[in-house]
Amino acid sequence: MLSHFFEFEKNKTDLKTEILAGATTFLAAMYIIVVNPAILSKTGMSFSAVLTATVLVSAFCTIMMGIYAKNPILVAPGMGLNAFFTFSVVLGMGVKWEVALGAVFWAGVAFLLLSIFNIRTFIVKAIPKQIRYAVSAGIGLFIALIGFANAKFIVSNPATIVSIGKLDAVTITFLVGLLLTSILVIKRVKGALIYGIILTTLIALPIGRFYGDASAINFGVPTLVTWKGLFSAPDFSLIGKLDLLGSLQFSIWPIAFAFLFTDMFDSLSTFVGVAEAADLIDENGEPRNVKQSLIVDAVATTGAGLLGSSAGTAYIESATGVEEGGRTGMTALTAGILFLPFMFISPLLSIVPSIATSPALVLVGVFMMKPILKINWSQFDDAIPAFLALVLIPFTYSITEGIIWGFLSWTIIKLALGKKHEVSPMLITIDVFAIIALILAQK
Repeated sequence: MLSHFFEFEKNKTDLKTEILAGATTFLAAMYIIVVNPAILSKTGMSFSAVLTATVLVSAFCTIMMGIYAKNPILVAPGMGLNAFFTFSVVLGMGVKWEVALGAVFWAGVAFLLLSIFNIRTFIVKAIPKQIRYAVSAGIGLFIALIGFANAKFIVSNPATIVSIGKLDAVTITFLVGLLLTSILVIKRVKGALIYGIILTTLIALPIGRFYGDASAINFGVPTLVTWKGLFSAPDFSLIGKLDLLGSLQFSIWPIAFAFLFTDMFDSLSTFVGVAEAADLIDENGEPRNVKQSLIVDAVATTGAGLLGSSAGTAYIESATGVEEGGRTGMTALTAGILFLPFMFISPLLSIVPSIATSPALVLVGVFMMKPILKINWSQFDDAIPAFLALVLIPFTYSITEGIIWGFLSWTIIKLALGKKHEVSPMLITIDVFAIIALILAQK
């Protein structure tokens, strides 16, 4: 039954290979169960409730990807998107998290419409590849910066803007965790990031008990890790808490647009990358079942807003399962099912301190830097807009600002050089929306 539905023979695979590939993909992306609540809880949302929402989005949308789109791709709340939600929208702009969830929902609705009518593919074709590469790497730098800041390894300094933090029990624990996790990653240990999180959590146990003081990063409490039990019922308190009407305010439109924009690039680049790696190409040379895959991605974003999380997206960690031989939706189905038990152990996961997830954030930054090699640095009219997008994301602490200035600088430079063929009418339309977003941000 399964072999027929997922066409194992046609894809030159079998059930054992697909299950192993699904488990590998899950282990590679499992860190999102801890990291997403760790980031979103800074908005005032309940850690356990965000964890439940994260598991629900990851499980059901990944299962949907397997059964409906039949692709070996995991879907979960996106890294970078959760940072934008927390640090740019809620903490940076002062938008209530309920309204931000509403913006995620409406972005998902727009996503769904664009995907159903296949408009989304045309939009992405209008975006210069050089800017796509730069945005991916810029988000990686942004995530790494958040990891360093959470561990107080990088701190603000009025004289130099930022500087290195003090070497104390907290920062040394972070460095040890980063070193251990890096070794696991280098050795290609499956689930290296989650093992690193566990190891760093254990290393952090003595802080505030036998030595050191965690007050500076733990809400004034010197002891870093507190045991609260093992099992508990899932926390569904965030479901339906989004502010649908408040998020329809004109001032929120640029935020929803930014969610739409960023998720679009993340998911499409993942689909293309994984499809090329696994040779999952249709007769037209396009990624297999791309329309169905984009619809699942859109459902993940819409569902995330309803359930209480930042936008869902396809995960590049899916490539790990592909490397293990995963070729069909059975890989995604396996990975999705493996998320479900984690709804019931939120007390165990909530003991994980920020310095335990910080090494994972830094290393995710490393993983996301790979596209920087594809930027044409010798061609300055390509390199300068790409560089602006790359550096302005972490420098302005805003993914949106990096994307906007990358697009605008590309358009202006190309038109000034007479290279009109590199600026499509669709890109001009996007630029208009970007300018509107900049004007609204000044009010």
